[in-house]
Parts: sequence; structure tokens; C-alpha cells
Amino acid sequence: MQQLIPDPKRWAALALLCAAQFIVILDTSIIGVALPAMQRDLGFSASGLSWIFNAYVIAFGGLLLLGGRLGDLLGARRIFASGFAILTAASLLAGLAHSQDMLLAGRALQGVGAALIAPSALAIIMRLFGHDGAELGKAFGLWGAAAAAGGSAGVFLGGVITEWMTWQWTFLINVPLGLLVLALVPAVLRKSACSSGAVDWFGAISVTGALVTLVYAIVTIESASLGSVPLLPVSAGLFAVFLISQFVRREPLLPLSIFKAKNLAAGNFVMALLGAAWIPLWFFLNLYLQQILGLSALASGLALLPMTITIMLVMVGFSGKLIGRFGAKTNLVLGLLLMAGALVMFANLPLNGSYVAHVLPASMLAALGMALAYIPTTMTGMAGARPEETGLASGLINTSYQVGSAIGLAIMVALSTSGSGPGGGHAAEGMLAGFQAAFLGAGIAAGAAAFAALVCVASASPQREVPVG
Repeated sequence: MQQLIPDPKRWAALALLCAAQFIVILDTSIIGVALPAMQRDLGFSASGLSWIFNAYVIAFGGLLLLGGRLGDLLGARRIFASGFAILTAASLLAGLAHSQDMLLAGRALQGVGAALIAPSALAIIMRLFGHDGAELGKAFGLWGAAAAAGGSAGVFLGGVITEWMTWQWTFLINVPLGLLVLALVPAVLRKSACSSGAVDWFGAISVTGALVTLVYAIVTIESASLGSVPLLPVSAGLFAVFLISQFVRREPLLPLSIFKAKNLAAGNFVMALLGAAWIPLWFFLNLYLQQILGLSALASGLALLPMTITIMLVMVGFSGKLIGRFGAKTNLVLGLLLMAGALVMFANLPLNGSYVAHVLPASMLAALGMALAYIPTTMTGMAGARPEETGLASGLINTSYQVGSAIGLAIMVALSTSGSGPGGGHAAEGMLAGFQAAFLGAGIAAGAAAFAALVCVASASPQREVPVG
């Protein structure tokens, strides 16, 4: 049931939740600039490097539904705090890593922590501000701005830390931040109500296993000379087992009836495609800046700042007004089309390119597209859920983004590997060809998302949309 009496500490609680969102996004963006340094120090292959991202997003995406369910059963505040404890400990493990396995284990555990944090935080926001649509919109706007701010800080700090310290500190910086959040939770967040029910551990294990198998098969399909192809039906079988189990269980991890909510299925599908476009863009742009243009880690971080700052400014200053005037669907389709156009521009980056002439215009266009698309997609995927399903809906929309990110990055890494040739004797030319193939593939994903939003998302009159900002 929705909370009718406003919590007097709701804005302080929102500040803490936005700080948590800032840290979770910082944890993702800060490592992008440091990827080449990690590759040199730990000996990652080109395809193996993607697992620094994928170890995180697979655990994150595969366990988000479980995180949302645990929040509903055990209380969102308890699960939120537990997630931060895991994230903080995992950041320490990754920061002390001296081998590939140790680093990837730390990244996977960071994903586990984030899977508990994200749905719990969103559920708390919905319950704190669900009494007032305008306040809820402002809360969502600040939530989105915190994500963009985390992205901006991440690329800058990633460059500074990698340049002047070591890449290990891109993880260790989370330790004091996480401890600070944990210290503030009891004072700011009220205890959340618990509910009775069972946890579908079988569903969580089967869907996570399916995702891991799928991503591994895609990433290794080129290097294994198609030897990973048999894993694809294994992944499909695990997904089928998961869906069947959700039909027959009395208390499933994902009650399939939730998809009856208006626009929920379409919103989640579009969110998956958005992740499949955005994360590969971020991954390969970092590599292009350092490995093709030869920028230092610090210069690369500074080069990405205009993009992340633009996302933050547009989300805070314009998204709410644009959604209120034109509706979520219009902004969503336009944003995805802009992102697709930017990725086509990235797919034509030259070997001796200029940052100002070639990278900056495309990155600003991509930033505008992401800023216009992300909040409307989140709203579309959650707006139709009943109040008692907010934890599940928030877990589902985050799951869609992370699963789409993992699968999308795996596909684009495979495209990059297959697209890289000898380059006429020049390694840089072959590497660039692979990057261009990946950017083009991500552009197709963004275009498909725009088409899906146009065809599948039902429109609402703009005045009925929840205003943001």
C-alpha cells in the first residue's frame, strides 16, 4: 500500500540514496579509463578485458530480481545496507588484486552488492515520494542526476588516479565512501516493512547461470573457432527452465503476471537495447582514445567529461520539462535516434582522428540521446506496476539494463574481434576496424530500440506523465 503521510526525513533519505547511486555508477565509470593499465599489468587479452565489465554486470543483472524480492521480504533498508557492506568489501578485494582471477572475483562481488542496492533504493524512493507525483518526479530527476554525476566524477577520477597513482585506487576509493554510507543508514533511513513469503533461489540460480553461459559463449565464439556454439542451446535451456519454474512456483522470483502492466514489457525491452548500445559505446570509446589517439589516462578522462556533464545537465535542467510537454515516448524515441546517429559517427572514426573534430561532436550527440532516453525508459518500465510490486518492477528494469549491457558488450566484443584484421601490417588499423564494427553494431541496437519504442510503447498525454526535475 502506498505511503500517504510524508516521511519528514524523506529529502535527507533521498540525499543518501542519491549518494549511493553516485557511488554505484562511479564504480562502473571509473574503471573505463583504467582498462588499458589493467590490461598491461594483469595480461588481459582483448576479449578477456571485457570481463572486467561483464563480471560486474552479469552478477548485477542476474541477481537484481533476487535483490528486489529480498527487499520486499526482509525490508528494503536492511537489504540496501547489506548490499553496501558487500560492495565495500568487494572493492577492497578488487583493489588488492594481483591476478586476473582475483580482480574478476572482486568485480563479480561488486555486482552482487549493487544487485542488492539498486532495487532497494528505488523501492525506498517510490515509497517515500509515492504520495505526490510532483515530488516523485523531482526525486527521479535527482536520482538520474546522481547517476550522471557519478559518471562524470568517474571518468575524471579514473584518469587522475590512473595517471598519478595506480589503477588499484579506482576500486579502493569506494571503501571510505561505502563506510560513510553505512554509518548514515540508521540515522536517515527508517526501517522498512517486511512481508512473509519464500525466496526463489532456484529461479535466481537458473537465470544467472543462463546469462553467464550466454555471455561466455558470445565472447569466446571467435577465439574458440565456434567451439562455444554448443553453449548457446545450454543457455537457452536454462532460460526455459527458469520461465517454466516461474509458471509452476507459488512464489516465483518473477511473477509473470507483472507483464500485464501497461508498457512494462515494452519498457524493459527498450531498456535492454539501451544498455546494449550505451555500454559498448563507453567501452570502445575509452580504448579508441588511448590506443588509437594515444591519449594518456588523464587526458582520456578529461576528454569524456563533456559527455557525462551534458547528461547530468540535461537530466536536471530539461528532462522533466520536455517529458511534461511532449510526453515520455517522444523523448524516448528522439533520444534513441540521436544515440544511433552518434554511434554511426563513431563507426567512421579515422585512424589519425582529431578529438575536437571527430570525437567531441559524436560524444555530445550520444550524451544528449542518453539524457533524453534513460529517465523516460525507467518511467515506462515502472509506471504500470502496483504499489506492492515496486521492488519487483525496479529490480526488473535494472535487470533489463544490466542484462542488455552484458549481452550487448559480449556481441560487440565478438564483432570487434572478428572485424579486426591484420591492417595491412599495421596493428592500429586492424584494431580500429574492430572498434568501428563494434560501434556500428551498437548503433544498430540503438536504432532497434528506437523502433521498438515507437511501435510498442503506448503513448499517454503529456500532462499525465510524471514530471521529472
